[in-house]
Amino acid sequence: EGIMKRTIKDSVFTDLFQDKKYLLQLYKALHPEDTDVTENDLNDITIKNVLTDNIYNDLGFTVGDKLMILVEAQSSVWTVNIIVRALMYLVQTWHDYFERTKQNLYKSKKVQMPIPEVYVIFTGERKTRPSEISLSQEFFNGKECAVDVKVKMIYDGKEGDIINQYVIFTKVCNEQMKKYGRTRKAVTEAIRICKDRNVLREYLSSKESEVVDIMMVLYDEEEIMRSYVESERYDAQQEARYDEKVETA
Repeated sequence: EGIMKRTIKDSVFTDLFQDKKYLLQLYKALHPEDTDVTENDLNDITIKNVLTDNIYNDLGFTVGDKLMILVEAQSSVWTVNIIVRALMYLVQTWHDYFERTKQNLYKSKKVQMPIPEVYVIFTGERKTRPSEISLSQEFFNGKECAVDVKVKMIYDGKEGDIINQYVIFTKVCNEQMKKYGRTRKAVTEAIRICKDRNVLREYLSSKESEVVDIMMVLYDEEEIMRSYVESERYDAQQEARYDEKVETA
């Protein structure tokens, strides 16, 4: 199998959209009405290593007066905590923006800031597929509160667009993983199938070895996390049994 590069920190999601050619396709998929925008109008402000030292799967960029934040939910298990993660990401991004534009929050002059748009791309299975979720609804039963975050949900994209191709890629990877396990064979087969189906063909052709390495590290991370969850569950069961014995003694 060979030794994996443990220094890889990007997911395929962030690696793909580091290329402005694909980032522009992503923006146009979200804002098809904005026909004049070019690669030069895009400013990648993805934050590295803010909330986790695991693989990154968050993306931030500005276009004119818009601040676009996309968070990919890779897990097959849905968690609304992703809204909190997106909020923390937004606050950090604003903080960096004020520093970069040399704006002072303590002066009387009102600061200028881009309008945020927050999206989550969810590639797992869900019974319900709301088009939008909010912090207030999910955590405070819809009560009025000081802060709310509205997150637009993306599940499939539109047929043939870059989001749709990315979602297909993740689903093909999952299918091949079920067939071959968390192996290089699973990843190389997924890449072959996607290229045959004209899914991210250009990207996968030019960066095949990087994609294999990224996916193998991701599999390792998931394995570590699953082992951790299982050991925590085992410890909790042992503790509960011990408490029962103490009570009945």
